[in-house]
Amino acid sequence: MPKKITPAEQVERHDCPKCQAPAGSPCRTGAGKVAASYHTGRFALVPALKAELTVKTPADRQPGKAWTQGAPVAQAPEGKPGAAIRLGYARCSTVGQELQSQLDALAGAQCTRVFSEKISTRVKERPELEKALALAREIRQAAPGQAVILTVVEMKRLARNAAELMSLSATLQADGIQLELLSGPLTGVYDPNGAGAIVFAVLAVSAEVEREGIREKTLEGLDAAARKGNHGGRPTVVDDDKLAAARVRHAKGESVTAIAKALGISRATLYRHIGESA
Repeated sequence: MPKKITPAEQVERHDCPKCQAPAGSPCRTGAGKVAASYHTGRFALVPALKAELTVKTPADRQPGKAWTQGAPVAQAPEGKPGAAIRLGYARCSTVGQELQSQLDALAGAQCTRVFSEKISTRVKERPELEKALALAREIRQAAPGQAVILTVVEMKRLARNAAELMSLSATLQADGIQLELLSGPLTGVYDPNGAGAIVFAVLAVSAEVEREGIREKTLEGLDAAARKGNHGGRPTVVDDDKLAAARVRHAKGESVTAIAKALGISRATLYRHIGESA
């Protein structure tokens, strides 16, 4: 009965594109030790292992010990690209919002790995999105013929406005990463090159139009409320009675600190209302 070839043996048929470990040798860390796991870009070269998240280095290769080069072996011929690898990304704006519905949808789309975060659209840096893009690049660099798809439930999870969406489009195009939308009017998978580039432009315009529409409706609502005497915002903490009492006490020489404490307001608020300098 022929010996079963282990995932580690399949991985070591290839040179590592990250640490330059030659075929027949384990991967190594930056400190020159044997890595505990093979680098993603290396085992992605094996079609059967493309969907794996990690491939451990065998104990007999002595992970954590000083790295030594193994015996050279013949490199395996290039395998045909397997099915597309989907990397999911989920985001919601606040701690109070739930991510589970997005995570369920991404699991249903058979995403190999899902990156998620709770972060406002006002925050430009999105660490988990950057991690997803970095992994997609790593896979593409290791296996240029392998299709990699960034999957999201809806377009608004990716960017705040047209400028950000176009910037992301340029990134995906440069790295050869496809985009998949699971809901909305443009549901489907789009390649940022060729005809897909037009769709990215449409996505950007529609995102900006939607944002402007929301802004316009908000301003109209505020204007309508103002005409009815409702100006919104926080109610003032200093009414006419408090202000009159404060002025009388201040004219009698009482300190601003004492007046503010008695009226239950801050010194800064009192200074602002009686026109004094700090």
